[in-house]
Amino acid sequence: MPKNSFATLSLLLGALSLSACDSAAPPTDEAPLPTVAVETIEARPLSISSELSGRIAAPRTAEVRARVPGVVLQRVYREGSDVKKGDVLFRIDPAPFKADLDSAEAALRKAEANAFQARLQAQRYARLIEDNAISGQDYDNARAADRQSAADVAASKAALERARLNLGYATVTAPIAGRIGRALVTEGALVGQNETTPLALIQQLDPIHADLTQSTRELNELRRALRAGQLQQVEPGQAKATLVQDDGSLYPLPGKLLFADISVDPGTGQITLRSEFPNPDLDLLPGSFVRVRLEQAVDRQGISVPQRAILRDSAGIAQVLLVDAQQTVSLQPVTLGAVQDDRWIVTHGLKPGDRIVVEGLQHARPGEKVRVDDSPLPLAQVPGQ
Repeated sequence: MPKNSFATLSLLLGALSLSACDSAAPPTDEAPLPTVAVETIEARPLSISSELSGRIAAPRTAEVRARVPGVVLQRVYREGSDVKKGDVLFRIDPAPFKADLDSAEAALRKAEANAFQARLQAQRYARLIEDNAISGQDYDNARAADRQSAADVAASKAALERARLNLGYATVTAPIAGRIGRALVTEGALVGQNETTPLALIQQLDPIHADLTQSTRELNELRRALRAGQLQQVEPGQAKATLVQDDGSLYPLPGKLLFADISVDPGTGQITLRSEFPNPDLDLLPGSFVRVRLEQAVDRQGISVPQRAILRDSAGIAQVLLVDAQQTVSLQPVTLGAVQDDRWIVTHGLKPGDRIVVEGLQHARPGEKVRVDDSPLPLAQVPGQ
């Protein structure tokens, strides 16, 4: 073989042997650990809220009715407007009541004249009886006539006052201040004939009430926790209420709990709780269906976790990923309460100081190690912010 060919073959064999050695050598770099972000559990005061359903109700409702019979001459108010207490709403024909008033005044004057005559006669007979000029029976009759005439005067005064009232009732006024609805009668209608005819409806809308219902089971659980010292009672006047609107957004003005009813509805087994909300723009109308988050107690050592940190197994049991001091991941079942500000309240399963995974859950595996990213969470993810 020529020398040049032999040298070329030697070089090829050397290159192949080096390539085989490189492919057989084991890798020296290990796979990097998955990176996760954790949150350290802290105990802090948490309000225990219940989301209850109910309906909006006006605090005060007045049905304007005709108190005297007659024909409606005029509707004074504008439908759908705000009225004040005492504003004129309707005018009923006052002519019959004016005639009754005149008759009552005449009857009073007649009764007063009869009383004057009876009083003079009684005084005259009082002097004559001293001289034995009249019998005792005549004197007694004169005294009785005097008292009877005084009673007739009192009755005539009462009849006159009644006539004045009826004349005043012919002008129908607003019994309360509020928003008045449509008129239920028109001009020319005969009202108050053998019945108190409804004319209109006035409702007070600011502030407005939200009447909620809660099951006795939930209420009893809350009471047991309060008696056990696990929770602290919130007084009704101080309990905060947040209204959830139809689109899921929160009503911008906070409300408060007024009271809880003392009786249970036998048909539903629920009690009624009344809350109050400011309603300056009249966004809340009576009869509307609403949901209200009602603060009913405070847990002084409450624990909450972000919603994104919760995992569920095939049975639906809630779990979180814990990271211990050796950076090893483990699964921890937890018992969840209510949702508060995009966080679950945890009633059992966690304690202060535990570290739970909040970012990178898809890369963390129970029993494996992870690398914890110690960079601070954004403000939107920091508990309590």
